[in-house]
Amino acid sequence: MSVKENLLNIQEKIEQACMRSNRSADDVSIIAVTKYVSVETAKEAIEAGVRHIGENRDDGLIKKLEEIGDEPTWHFIGSLQTRKVKNIIDKVDYIHSLDRITLAEEIHKRASGKIKCFVQVNVSGEESKHGITPEQLESFIKELEKFPSIEIVGLMTMAPFIEDKNIIRECFKRLRKLRDDVQAQGFSYAPCTELSMGMSNDYDIAIEEGATFIRIGTSLVGKEF
Repeated sequence: MSVKENLLNIQEKIEQACMRSNRSADDVSIIAVTKYVSVETAKEAIEAGVRHIGENRDDGLIKKLEEIGDEPTWHFIGSLQTRKVKNIIDKVDYIHSLDRITLAEEIHKRASGKIKCFVQVNVSGEESKHGITPEQLESFIKELEKFPSIEIVGLMTMAPFIEDKNIIRECFKRLRKLRDDVQAQGFSYAPCTELSMGMSNDYDIAIEEGATFIRIGTSLVGKEF
């Protein structure tokens, strides 16, 4: 199927998930993850109506941005090495993978304006995944106050890639609870209104549990390399 057909199918599933959870589909933004596809396919996604593009690597983001321009909203969604911050810092609208103070220091040092960041939380506890632990979140958020270039707009996580939907759902529920706890503290630098969670295999569950950004790659744009 074409990217446009894939998008229509995804939008229908979003509508259904929102109906089940008494939400509005307007509150859910689709980020097309274009790591494994060409510039042409990324453009096809934009032409189909996608407004958010996500890249996992600095070189991939820069290449696509140079050819596509700033029509879409650009998200850096992969693990970000401190030394590569300078390559992407003023090119992206959101960074989804803030998980250590050394990275916050570099973002603050390099940014020419305020950068919207998600704190990545390793809710599942898998060693293969990046992110701070849930227990570290409160102190981590408080420490970020000293970096005025950073605005914490929300939290991000990745659920385990497994069949058990109950375990997946619990991961998303826990992230929402953590988000709510941060939001309730009323930090001006960390409004924490957003939840970046859900990918091709589990975005419907993520939406039911409150996701505001879902990161969709294969089921939307496919995989070319």
